[in-house]
Amino acid sequence: MADRKPGSIYFGVFGLMLGMFLAMLDGMIVGTALPMIVGDLGGLEHFSWVVTAYLLATSATTPLWGKLGDMYGRKGAFMAAITLFMIGSALAGLAANMGQLIAFRAVQGLGAGGLMVGALSIVGVLVPPGESGRLQSITGAITPIAFVGGPLLGGLLTERLDWRWTFYVNLPVGLIALLIIGIGVKLRTERIKASVDYLGATLLTTAIVALTLVAAGTVAWTSPQGLVLSFVAVAALAGFVYAERRAAEPVIPPRLFGDRDFTLAQILTFVFGAVVFTVTNYLPQYMQFVQGASPTASGMLLLPLMFGMLATQLTAGHLIGRTGRYRVYPILGAVAMAAGSLLLLLLDVDTGAILASALTLVVGLGLGLLIQSTILITINGAAPRDMGAASGTVTLMRTVGGSLGIAVFGAVYSGRVEGVLTDRLGPAAAHRLATGGERLTPAVLQSLPGPVREAFRTAVTGGMHALLIGCAILSLLAVVAALFLRETPLRE
Repeated sequence: MADRKPGSIYFGVFGLMLGMFLAMLDGMIVGTALPMIVGDLGGLEHFSWVVTAYLLATSATTPLWGKLGDMYGRKGAFMAAITLFMIGSALAGLAANMGQLIAFRAVQGLGAGGLMVGALSIVGVLVPPGESGRLQSITGAITPIAFVGGPLLGGLLTERLDWRWTFYVNLPVGLIALLIIGIGVKLRTERIKASVDYLGATLLTTAIVALTLVAAGTVAWTSPQGLVLSFVAVAALAGFVYAERRAAEPVIPPRLFGDRDFTLAQILTFVFGAVVFTVTNYLPQYMQFVQGASPTASGMLLLPLMFGMLATQLTAGHLIGRTGRYRVYPILGAVAMAAGSLLLLLLDVDTGAILASALTLVVGLGLGLLIQSTILITINGAAPRDMGAASGTVTLMRTVGGSLGIAVFGAVYSGRVEGVLTDRLGPAAAHRLATGGERLTPAVLQSLPGPVREAFRTAVTGGMHALLIGCAILSLLAVVAALFLRETPLRE
């Protein structure tokens, strides 16, 4: 329980929002820097793993952080997660090659697994869902900076200083969050005397990693290695379900999925994660390589997406808090996400920058409607003792969706890019460009011969189209899932 003293609660919640801001900022700020990072360190074929390694580590640790908070104290677990995230950020900024960056991004992800789940679980205890509308003024002060300012800041730091500052910027924000949480969050935690479900966490991690490796096309799906990885993924997932039914304190309690709306919210969250991470990490590739935008300008070109996402997120949160009705928002969000993905297929080599920017608005509107409603549905479907596990589950589904989306769509993107380059330039030149042999940055691309430049721009556009078709298909599946939601009164 919390000591509900006027003023102190919302001061502490502001600190929690800063912790969430670290996770939001990292996703938004790194996306615009990735073209420069890959060009500097080399290896376009490793592009997706800079994101995937982070998301895999986040996915693996999210339910564990949630359960550790439930058992041993949510505040301490949250502050430990922030500290580990800061260590990973500092190391990522010091990376000397792509291998080191991927490894340090994984360290960063280990801490990131506890950021969203920690903040959501503490807020879920401090403020019931029926009062969530009162938090929108605080959330509204943090979210715009991450969603709108993140791409701009990432581009500005990359262009004016160095891409490494996109990681170093997390350090002062993390220190401020730790200070505010230490002073402002007051919780009386009833600790549960039970062992941590390490078996369940290990099996879940194994399943996620194996599934992502297969989905990313790291090995051929029909090869012996691919078949072994597929078997390991299925066996580990089956073992996880079996272990959770028998664990005293499972990392993801099966009882949570007895609520239909909770289960559907996790499906919608999975799709949201796949679409948002794919779109926000690959659109800067199009903006910088095809549109010729600078890192800062590419961040500005994403503003319609970010403003659309922000506007519907805040509006939906306010309306749900005021009326207690939420079913219509995930349905509208999934429809808008599907329509927005299809609308982005209009992006072409010759599309004007202003039109390309405006086309991102609709998908942003859908993303905002989904993220706000699914979080509230998840929290509303969990008992207070399961708040950490429920928050961990929704965060897990978002990051697993993101890691699998980046892995699958990243493989599709790379394959499409190399295929177009092979048709235009021949196998040798295509392989050299696609694998980063030219240390290809947007600036280097401009210095290449005209036919090579145009072939690469066409290839990137084709890769984007392949991604967007996949996003549209996933979004249509989300529409079907959202239609089965019920209208359950929010807890007071």
